[in-house]
Amino acid sequence: MSNSLKHEAPPRDLLTWLKYIEQLHPNAIEMGLGRVKVVIDRLGLRPAFKIITVAGTNGKGSTCTMLSQIYKHAGYRVGCYTSPHILRYNERVNVNGQDASDESLCAAFAAVEEARQGGSHNADAISLTYFEIGTLAAVWHFVQAGVDVAILEIGLGGRLDAVNAFEPDCTIVTNIDLDHQDILGHTRELIAYEKAGVYRPAIPAICGDNDPPESLIAYAKKVNADFKCIQHEFGYDLTKTGWYYLSNQQRTHHLPIPALKGQYQLNNAACAVTAVTALQSALPVSEVAIAKAMQEIKLVGRFYTDSRFPWLILDVAHNPHAATALAENLKVLKENNIPAISHSNQNPRVFSVFSMLADKDIKGVVDALKDEVDAWYVAPIEHSRGASVAVLLEAINKAVPNAPVKVFNNLGDAYYQAYLDRESCIEPNENDKIVAFGSFFTVSGVMQYLNEHVNTSLRKQ
Repeated sequence: MSNSLKHEAPPRDLLTWLKYIEQLHPNAIEMGLGRVKVVIDRLGLRPAFKIITVAGTNGKGSTCTMLSQIYKHAGYRVGCYTSPHILRYNERVNVNGQDASDESLCAAFAAVEEARQGGSHNADAISLTYFEIGTLAAVWHFVQAGVDVAILEIGLGGRLDAVNAFEPDCTIVTNIDLDHQDILGHTRELIAYEKAGVYRPAIPAICGDNDPPESLIAYAKKVNADFKCIQHEFGYDLTKTGWYYLSNQQRTHHLPIPALKGQYQLNNAACAVTAVTALQSALPVSEVAIAKAMQEIKLVGRFYTDSRFPWLILDVAHNPHAATALAENLKVLKENNIPAISHSNQNPRVFSVFSMLADKDIKGVVDALKDEVDAWYVAPIEHSRGASVAVLLEAINKAVPNAPVKVFNNLGDAYYQAYLDRESCIEPNENDKIVAFGSFFTVSGVMQYLNEHVNTSLRKQ
């Protein structure tokens, strides 16, 4: 597909670049690798570093962060590409935990844009989406940065995702659940087939799903991938002091519990360790490096709590699978009265700041969390895909009739009222929590509010 839009004067700053690449393609998503591979060839983009591709419905970001931390502690220069971002686009592209600078990203976009438009090849311009350009720019940046290994997160599906245009040395599918059904299919079998598309002949093909669909297993066999599935070729044993990594039912590493909360993170951790083990001959890593990484991992938006305000939890949970995991974590907090033993007779409460995108399973998310939320503070997401307040309220009212619900014009106001209500309870409990969830945009909206309007005491300026 050609694009008649020629860009004679390249943008000078990152914000302008992002606006420019966003309007290059009429659609946000166009599945397929053909156009991307043409631009890869024009760029001469042939990475010499090892590549680990991570796909899955949930847990991709956590697994990517674990792998990045492990290789960093092992002394390697590691690139990590994830999406979407919370506050700044730079978060998507980092080397050794440092986000790419505006200047570096502008240089990467300029290189991709020149190749996209034909450059020295005197060829037709190729139409690329925002994500496709971002993926090419990230890998180009990693080449310039001289990384030893790159962790690349699949944006959508796997088989036809732009990341899959690069040949991996190891592949992971964390889990499979219903999401993006309009593009990937309406069953786990169909979705699994798309995610399995990252698997390659004779390359480690790791699966962290406890009950993988047959289509994923069949695809791995069809391409003769080196298939490794949790609870079979690898797994974990939980102990009082940590967990053992299992390889073919044998304990090999004793490791600390990941700093990321939730037992489901052990599935992600086991996948990460399996990948590291598979690449051990090329990228040796010690158990000490793995253990250090497990203790230090933090990822904004994954049951994330800042030490300055431990009563606020940020979680991007945007589908029923992720919402169920969030509900389990909240239940544990309530049962254990974490972080402190309260002097109040009132049970700890959860005040939720909630919003979602219209194309997500809103009812499924609300159903998963209805028993763990005591009050709902609802506001729209400022995005074309954002669900209306009426749709959000309908889901809440059906799941929890007569639930305490307050409606606001924006997420900042919703958060602030939740904060005031938590503080002004007649019988406050120091274990009361505010949880912002439902989308990356929900977490971003609350974080932007905190950054712009609130000091360390979290009171309105």
